[in-house]
Amino acid sequence: MSTFLLEIGTEELPADFARLALPQLEQLVRRDLDAARLSYGQIQCTSTPRRLALLVESLADSAPDLEEERKGPPASQAFSDGVPTQAAIGFAKRCGIDPAALDVRETGKGPFVFAQVVVRGRSAQDLLAEAIPQWIAALQGRRFMRWGDGDTRFSRPVRWLVAMLGSELIPVTLSGSDPLVQSSSRSRGHRLHAGELSIADASSYASTLAKAGVQVNRSERAAFIRSSVDAAAAALDATPDLPDELFEELTDLVESPLLIEGSVADHYLALPAEVLSTVMRAHQRYVPLYRKDAAADPLALDARGSLLNRFLCIGNGLPEASETVRRGNERVLKARLADAEFFVQADRSVPSIDRRDQLARVTFAEGLGSLLDRVERLEWFTDVLAAQLELSSETASHARRASHLCKHDLVSQMVGEFPELQGVMGGKYLLAEGEPRAVALAVLEHYQPKGAGDALPASDPGAVVALAERFELLLSIYAKGERPPGSSDPYALRRAGNGILQILWDKGWALDLNALLSRATSHWAELLPQFQVNATALALDLAEFLRQRVQSLLEESGLDLDLVQAVAGEGVGLTRVLADPADAKQRAELLQRLRQSGELASVQAVVTRAARLAAKGDLDPAVRSAAAVVDSSLFEKPSEAGMLTVLNRLEPIATGAAENRYSALAQGLIAGASALAEFFDGEQSVMVMAEDPAVRSNRLNLLGVLNNQASVLADFSRISG
Repeated sequence: MSTFLLEIGTEELPADFARLALPQLEQLVRRDLDAARLSYGQIQCTSTPRRLALLVESLADSAPDLEEERKGPPASQAFSDGVPTQAAIGFAKRCGIDPAALDVRETGKGPFVFAQVVVRGRSAQDLLAEAIPQWIAALQGRRFMRWGDGDTRFSRPVRWLVAMLGSELIPVTLSGSDPLVQSSSRSRGHRLHAGELSIADASSYASTLAKAGVQVNRSERAAFIRSSVDAAAAALDATPDLPDELFEELTDLVESPLLIEGSVADHYLALPAEVLSTVMRAHQRYVPLYRKDAAADPLALDARGSLLNRFLCIGNGLPEASETVRRGNERVLKARLADAEFFVQADRSVPSIDRRDQLARVTFAEGLGSLLDRVERLEWFTDVLAAQLELSSETASHARRASHLCKHDLVSQMVGEFPELQGVMGGKYLLAEGEPRAVALAVLEHYQPKGAGDALPASDPGAVVALAERFELLLSIYAKGERPPGSSDPYALRRAGNGILQILWDKGWALDLNALLSRATSHWAELLPQFQVNATALALDLAEFLRQRVQSLLEESGLDLDLVQAVAGEGVGLTRVLADPADAKQRAELLQRLRQSGELASVQAVVTRAARLAAKGDLDPAVRSAAAVVDSSLFEKPSEAGMLTVLNRLEPIATGAAENRYSALAQGLIAGASALAEFFDGEQSVMVMAEDPAVRSNRLNLLGVLNNQASVLADFSRISG
């Protein structure tokens, strides 16, 4: 057994490809080694900006021979008077044996021909030489390129290839590459530390590269960066602003990480903290440092109270050049911040209300007018939401003003240069101009949530405008006739739908989406006559879209799929799901708790047995009271009266609106289990399908009412178990 090494040496790889290619490569290698029956130990895939590397420990020198039995044609077709036919000869040839070696054996379908075949195991050398070019060709990523005169495609030009099994070279040639790339034992070190270097043995790969200035193990490189940043920040009593995306990128941008600390001129702290941190993180890949004791204020107009005048960056150079690198980084950052300072000053010289008028010159989407047209539609929606949610006059006033001004910063110079700051700069500019803090905060928050896991609007005005913004987008794009196709979603409609539900759930707002969509689609049909909108069809399309979002979010939250289907699946009652999406969430979570406590089985046993027979009746699904459909004078056994007592006890729960009615209904169904058991199986049990039509109908109605009451909680036919 030996260690196998594959190194694909390239020009500098994009950071995301270097990271995302590794699981692909490991999956390909495992698949082919398993298929070839080659035993192996640990597989390690790693990368630097200039290489993808694969190490497989304890790889067998060759695969063992495999003895297998193959079934051939029926004996009647394989032999004629004891002589092999063409069917037998062809089968034997495919198996690599003489026809005389074929066996005839009885099976359940009569006698058949069998062959004992030995498949010789391939050597690891042969298999790897064949598989390596296929692995490289199979890697997927964005923005692949060709180079030279060849037709090979890869993320960046492949410049060298190391393929070794122990100390032996595996001969590989990448066909289609020009200049031609052939495997060797020659790798390359860090650009500033060393040139070419020789790998004596695959097991010494990491140590050999370490001597040449390359920390090839990605996880160790990441751990070093994390610990270095944390230690430097702790020394300054600061908190590093190092989101996962930036951390992953920094790990894949360097081969020999070196922590460098730089400074920012104090007068730039007069800029908002978000401006400085965005310039540092998004544009320079630096790590901003926040004061540990800083009070978070999203509308703070400057960074003096929150951000240190220091930053950290991860270099890839020589330690002795750190001072030069630091000065260079500070000079680049200074130029960036000077631009940002100019943009802020230029924006502050123009009133926000004037920028709003400039939105008329910016097209929103084909057929949907300008950004100003969109804002006016958004304002209409804000008013409708404020009324339907019955918000206070102050909240409604602030939401209305925020919706009027919410997009003004899209034509500001600052957001034009730094789109990530949309909403943030809009809110800060408004506050500086004297707008109420609630209005400014709503403008900042109305873009939230920006994605999965993002913060939700904290203020009520911000939440209302955020809802209006997403409803406007959905209605306008759907009215235009476009839908999110497959996995693509160019307008982020699914994210908008998720945001609507997340905000409603977070705020605890009960919003009748059916009524809202009915009113809004009629209004949109008048606003956009060019699309000849069918308001009813549009409302149904959007309702189904939002139901799917409810289902998706509940599943993503970890609830069991069958329970989600029981409350929000297709066909369970679209109107009810959208009448109050929070209600569906509440019911699904209750079912999950009941399952975890073991009580769901009891509820399900009661309901399922009743539903199975109730289906033979013709009771209206809306009937949840036994008074009008059950005649106690037709009772023949005490168990029927017991069932009626259960129904009467459940009726006020099933038809009421108490806050804990679902939990009470579940407990009532559990308590009714004994009465149902007596009804079916006890000493006083009854035959539901009695010969007397009146008695039969009366008993079916008992079960039907119970089933209808239980359906208030969920469609139990969809729950497994």
